[in-house]
Amino acid sequence: MVNRFSYSLLFYLLVPFVGLRLLYRAWRAPLYARRWAERFGWFDASSLAGKPVLWVHSVSVGESIAAAPLVKGLQRQYPSHQLVVTTMTPTGSERVKALYGDTVFHVYAPYDLPDAVARFMRSIRPQLAVIMETELWPNTVAACHKQGVPVLLANARLSARSARGYARFPALVGPMMKALHVAAQSEEAAERFRQLGVSPDRVQVTGSLKFDLGVDDAVKQQGVELRQQWLMNQKPETTVIVAASTHQGEDEQVLDAITGLDRPALLVLVPRHPERFGKVAELLSRRGLKFARRSRQEAVNADTTVVLADTMGEMLRLLAAADIAFIGGSLVPTGGHNMLEASVLGVPVLSGPHLFNFQEISDQLVQAKAMKVVQDAVELGQALRLLVSNPAALQDMGAAGHAVVERNKGALQNQLEMCGHLITGARTD
Repeated sequence: MVNRFSYSLLFYLLVPFVGLRLLYRAWRAPLYARRWAERFGWFDASSLAGKPVLWVHSVSVGESIAAAPLVKGLQRQYPSHQLVVTTMTPTGSERVKALYGDTVFHVYAPYDLPDAVARFMRSIRPQLAVIMETELWPNTVAACHKQGVPVLLANARLSARSARGYARFPALVGPMMKALHVAAQSEEAAERFRQLGVSPDRVQVTGSLKFDLGVDDAVKQQGVELRQQWLMNQKPETTVIVAASTHQGEDEQVLDAITGLDRPALLVLVPRHPERFGKVAELLSRRGLKFARRSRQEAVNADTTVVLADTMGEMLRLLAAADIAFIGGSLVPTGGHNMLEASVLGVPVLSGPHLFNFQEISDQLVQAKAMKVVQDAVELGQALRLLVSNPAALQDMGAAGHAVVERNKGALQNQLEMCGHLITGARTD
């Protein structure tokens, strides 16, 4: 039976392979070669001395964006506290820096090794640990519990498949679940956490923070200006299609889908991971497509068919320039990405069928006719052809998506209240 001791022993045995994996990832994305010491709990925390600390962990870009309303809300409510925000990926780290600048203390979260976690906890000494969505690590949760630090799983989601996986290791997962407080996105997720051992009085259905995403008017205006810049030399009736957060195996399908359009369109292709930017550029070259790389500020001319958005931190600006958004990670079995970033801007959404990371949200959008799910490149092409020839349908879908977002706001206040109760006196025992 796998318990925390055997899990930790296995993790220590795998540390050399973890190092090799970091080297491999650094070969593909050089930022992975930096700040290794932080991943083992070594960093300078002298600036935190004497300050009460609230710790928020968001593993990568998507979780960092989702956490932004909560982090900013905590900063407003607890101005005397220092927010420590951790991630696990360089892209997540860059997003944190872009979102908060020097108003938070940022390091990589430690690997879930007992000594690394202990060093990390000694350095930051948090009053509250907030972990976004489903990033659960047994030794980290156990260290918080031992020190009387409440752990809130914020914006929590748990698919049926993930729940079955956790249930296979009760000796490891059970104690961890008993130490958690859970702010669940839906009743379905809440019930799965209860079944795994979270005390019912520690589970609340708060809704999803993703609905509380605010978009500054400045970002919207930047999108309008970007669109005008792109279309300056294009035909007046050109449709801007943003393919957001695409993964390997999706870029080809998106390109196949736009090939058969009978009206002019400009595709803005946004690969999910920066290490793929060069490969996607090679793909576009092999296909003989005229494209402009955004990182090089290349001009969009009359014969340009694709803008390769090989930059970071611009998703909302790009979506604000779009007529239609295809959300990636969904034509391949990744589980989808945040489609609400398009809906909050009133942009119609198309998606593939693999949506298990956003099932409740996608169900609402589909039911409201704000999003259409397609099975493959052929169906994506068909859906695009229908939409580019029907401006009224575009407007109706976009308005329906915006209405879904507005209807579901409120999770932020619910989760801030949970944080407040835990900060002011709740312990984990």
